[in-house]
Order: sequence, then C-alpha cells, then structure tokens
Amino acid sequence: MSDLTSEFQNLLIDKILLPGKVEELRATYRDAKPFPHVIMDNLFSEALLDSLLVEMSRMGRDRWKNIEQDTRERTLRMRSAAEMGAAGDQLLSIVHAAAFLYFLSEITGVPQLLPDPYLQGAGYALMRRSDYFNVHSDRNVAYETGLVRRLAMIVFLNKSWSPEYHGELELWSHDAKHCDVSIAPLYNRTVLFEVANPNFHGVPTPLACPADRMRQSFILYYHTAASNDGLELKPHTSIFAPRLYGTNRATLKSVVRDIVPPFFVRAYRRLRK
Repeated sequence: MSDLTSEFQNLLIDKILLPGKVEELRATYRDAKPFPHVIMDNLFSEALLDSLLVEMSRMGRDRWKNIEQDTRERTLRMRSAAEMGAAGDQLLSIVHAAAFLYFLSEITGVPQLLPDPYLQGAGYALMRRSDYFNVHSDRNVAYETGLVRRLAMIVFLNKSWSPEYHGELELWSHDAKHCDVSIAPLYNRTVLFEVANPNFHGVPTPLACPADRMRQSFILYYHTAASNDGLELKPHTSIFAPRLYGTNRATLKSVVRDIVPPFFVRAYRRLRK
C-alpha cells in the first residue's frame, strides 16, 4: 500500500472506507470514458447512510421542491440547506472537511477545491415513478456565489433496487448521440465525475419503480474560485442534449424549444397575450 493511501486512511479514519489505492482511483478517473469519473462502492458507513434514509422519510412535503423544467426534468429536491437534519450534517462534516477535499483533489487533479455549504442544487434528491432527468451537462457556475463548479458527487441510497425500476445514471458521448456508461443507483454507491461542457449525463428513462418506492440520493458539488485555464468563464445553466438525438420525450414542441433562441420564445409568448 502506498504512503499516500496510508496517509488518507489515517486522515479519514472512521469517516470513509477507501475502496482502493489513491493512485488506482486517480488512474480510473483520468482514463474513464466518455469523460472523467469514478465509481466508489461502500465508501461510507451503512449506519450513516441508514440515518440519512430515516431523516429523508421524516421530511414533510413542504420541505421538498418539485422541479419540472419544460418537460426536460421531473424530480424532487430538498428546498434548502436549512432543511438539513443531524444525519445530513454528519455527512457534510465528512465530505466538506479539508481532508476529504484533499482526497478528491488527489483523485481528480483539481487543486484547491471548495465545498458548497449552501447546497445550491444539491442535498437530498428524490425521483418517483415516471420521473426522469433528460440528458444534459451541468451548470458551470454556482447560483449566487459565482464559484466555478468542477465536480459532482452523487451518493445513492437505494436498497434492493431492481434493474426493472430503471433509474440508472447514464453518461453520454460528447455529441450526445449514445449512452456510453450506465450506472445502477445502488445503495452506498458513490459516483464522482467532472463538471464540464459537453459532459452529458442524466436519467432519461422514466422510472418504473412501484408507487411506494423512490430513487433516493444525496448530491454534492465542489468548486474552485476560478476556471482551470484562468480564462473568464461564461456562465450557463444546464445544457440539455437535443431531443432529436434520442433522449426521451421528443416532441415537435420540445425540439423547437431546443433550437429557437430564448429571446424569440419570450417575444412570441408576449404577442400571444
């Protein structure tokens, strides 16, 4: 075992279980297709993740935000970081700590990572039967802080999840024409991937789970104060892949919305009023 791996084991003792040597994780992340990513199973203790599930089950409907974006996304997200309970705080005390940030930097090669204590677009996430998230690349700048998003990390919380339920996280080619990697959302599976355009990903197949089951996860983003090349970054929101390439729910209306500039859409809507 390398000294670097031993060092992180000592730094993160009783917090995470390293799934392999740091150098191996780095190589897997760097060489992964269609864009840098790594899958780490059993990274966290089951006791911690079970407490997250209990906390989620006790969150009332008023603590969730229903997201439906132009037929491109239908999911539930936690309204704000203020909704976080003791279990979520315990997870954040690990994944936002300096030792964990150094660990992520060693894997990804991105130095001086910063967490997002406000959990903008992150935190607890739910998908119900028939929910989906079309193929997209993530927004590149945090909402209010202006920090540059560099990494996304998803911790899946789904016990006894059947392939028949769908809900796989799909990583698509740079031209968004085909899925290259399909990742089952299994309990205690953590996926870390690079946030960049065109790193297309999503959950495009509507869930087919029973009505009493949901796809549950905890989402995290990591940032830097500037872009990797030091050049000024033009902020953008999620960029969705054109539906004519095969992602779900392709309709004439949605294809037009993909190719017509927003200015003309707004002008058309004003004229109709």
